[in-house]
Amino acid sequence: MQIAVLSGKGGTGKTFISVNLACVTENAVYVDCDVEEPNGHLFFKPEITAKQPVSVSVPEWDESKCTFCRRCVDFCRYNALAMIKDNLYVFNEVCHSCGGCMILCPQKAITEKPREIGIVETGKSGEVTVLTGCLNTGEVSGVPVIKALLEKLDGISDTIIDCPPGSACVVMESIKKADYCILVAEPTLFGVHNFQMVYELVKQFKKPFGAVLNKCIDGENPAENFCIENSIPILSKFPYNDELAKINSSGLIAARENVEFAEQFRQLLSAVKEAVL
Repeated sequence: MQIAVLSGKGGTGKTFISVNLACVTENAVYVDCDVEEPNGHLFFKPEITAKQPVSVSVPEWDESKCTFCRRCVDFCRYNALAMIKDNLYVFNEVCHSCGGCMILCPQKAITEKPREIGIVETGKSGEVTVLTGCLNTGEVSGVPVIKALLEKLDGISDTIIDCPPGSACVVMESIKKADYCILVAEPTLFGVHNFQMVYELVKQFKKPFGAVLNKCIDGENPAENFCIENSIPILSKFPYNDELAKINSSGLIAARENVEFAEQFRQLLSAVKEAVL
């Protein structure tokens, strides 16, 4: 079963929920799809067992074959190609690797070459296998790195996917094969605004989902109200707790440090499994 953990913004506790849930799942695989700034490894501190570079295909121009017809330049909607004084300039950083320029070129003057944009690391932390995607600085899209991460999950049963924050393409790629989505929200009006974005996203993808409310305090809870108004199942509520904050800020995993928190995460896992089955 693949469980994806989402949040509409950073800082809600998405990684906190993900790493702890992985720890109470037997022989789980934790996948950090927040490839622009992965931080699950800061908690797991895994022993790295393998590294795999991730590359995309970009155009390579053969001047000797080119007739300067500009069909490739006119085709590219991302302005990754420019023809200036009988020279073709390729801007790899904005190329989307669609291959259209190569297909359209009547002289076959354009081929493709690989360009490394990131890396996938495999590690082990206790019984948890840790997969981490790292996008190189300055790259436009982390989707190819996320695809490389998720390709490693074929045939693996229990997986916790720590998604990027927000609701952009990288999040959509992360939840494509998820069996269940956990939406993490904090109890503020701003938190609800961003929570609504991922709520609309999982509905569009027709994924079963439920909410985890984090940093809960006494009194009004706009996130809880939103869930009640929209009939969103509340799977668990975590308090704004000094001990929990100290454990988390120290780079430790609550489920490994505190029996009560471990039990709460086991109950969360049980609730998800019941919802899926």
